[in-house]
Amino acid sequence: MEKLKEACGIFGIYAPGKDVARLTYYGLYALQHRGQESAGIAVADGRKISLYKGMGLVPEVFGGQEIDNFSGHLAIGHVRYSTTGASQPINAQPLVFRYSGGMIGLAHNGNLTNAAELSASLTSTGSVFQTTTDSEVIVNLIARYSQTGLVNALMKCMISLAGAYSLVILTENQLLAVRDPYGFRPLCVGELEDAQGYVVASESCALDTVGARFIRDVAPGEIVIIDGEGLASVQGQPGRKNAHCIFEYIYFARPDSCLDGFPVNQVRRLMGRRLAEEYPVRADLVIPVPDSGVSAARGYAEASGIPFEEGLMKNRYIGRTFIQPSQDMRDLGVRLKLNPAREILAGKSVVMVDDSLVRGTTSGKIVKMLKECGVKEVHLLLSSPPIVHSCYYGIDTSNRGELIAAQKPIEEIRRFIGADGLHYLSLEGMLDIFGERRNDFCTACFSGDYPVKIPSSARGKDALE
Repeated sequence: MEKLKEACGIFGIYAPGKDVARLTYYGLYALQHRGQESAGIAVADGRKISLYKGMGLVPEVFGGQEIDNFSGHLAIGHVRYSTTGASQPINAQPLVFRYSGGMIGLAHNGNLTNAAELSASLTSTGSVFQTTTDSEVIVNLIARYSQTGLVNALMKCMISLAGAYSLVILTENQLLAVRDPYGFRPLCVGELEDAQGYVVASESCALDTVGARFIRDVAPGEIVIIDGEGLASVQGQPGRKNAHCIFEYIYFARPDSCLDGFPVNQVRRLMGRRLAEEYPVRADLVIPVPDSGVSAARGYAEASGIPFEEGLMKNRYIGRTFIQPSQDMRDLGVRLKLNPAREILAGKSVVMVDDSLVRGTTSGKIVKMLKECGVKEVHLLLSSPPIVHSCYYGIDTSNRGELIAAQKPIEEIRRFIGADGLHYLSLEGMLDIFGERRNDFCTACFSGDYPVKIPSSARGKDALE
């Protein structure tokens, strides 16, 4: 794992008269960067919920006539990267179940920190689990509390749940969106341009893709209800201290999204500008590691006056995986994804900007590749602070031993990757970008300051296996 992995992307739509399944497909396509292990869509028609899901990318799962077989007026969808529960077909989402209130579908982005405790408690009193995901814990709690209606059940659930959860929930006639009281994971609401429906999604880029107008972000602790009466809202739990995941802005979110009032591309450019203030480097060129380093690299170039060049060419058609039968072939993996533009780089000193450093292995291979094509000096600048703590709120870093910055000092990391310079953006410098809202973010992976207490049972992906 060289890049951090996010939990997933979620999408929901209520639009009578529209092809909601196809619009959900497009919405998931826009959120594909958030998860590539599995994809699924559930559609309701007023009487029942139909589900199709599978392993792979959105166009791989829905490569045939699956979309044409759906009919209904509301739908939810999910793309997954596993953070609790193995990457298996049974754990793909949405999850759809029958319970005393009818049928219900759920898609979840985030990670519950008390999933193991809740699962053990539910199992001891008769609950049966079909998956090893923390998302099914939420479904079981909803069923248990459902005697007084779905919204009341959700409000009771929110008292029990700890950690990160943004949810889209589907019944035969209703779409609901829920965000945890800290707002760890993003979730927003939009209206279709012809005012004939509503959309909820992890990121605003998905609203743009399906032609919806952004209305607002779902507030921390809020439950949004969408049905034939329109859009309504209740506060499921009081909002706590905002703890939006800072890594959404550094890496996870698409640069054309706007999260909780901040345009992602603008934030990344400002991170690059702040890098140039903190670490001015004498160099001939600024190059990004595509695609995640592009915005910050442009910001660094703008602030430093050093020319920006796309010195590393990315193979845009590379799959998620490719056969690596030997160590020699594994070493060629980076070259299959990235290739230096020799005519631009040879004989130059370069500032190479990336968003973060996890293990350092890929960065070391890129530095070596640049030196082999004649680059004189490579200064690696990172638009985030050193990642030294595990995340338990929806990022797959529960094993702190994988984090190079938690194991080695910066000078040793620099030697390990073979760079002539290595600099991280300071935590204070990063937070200054957000002005008076600098305290609205979770920075636990940098600071170790966890907004929600982490119990010993929070063991990562295998907690419920």
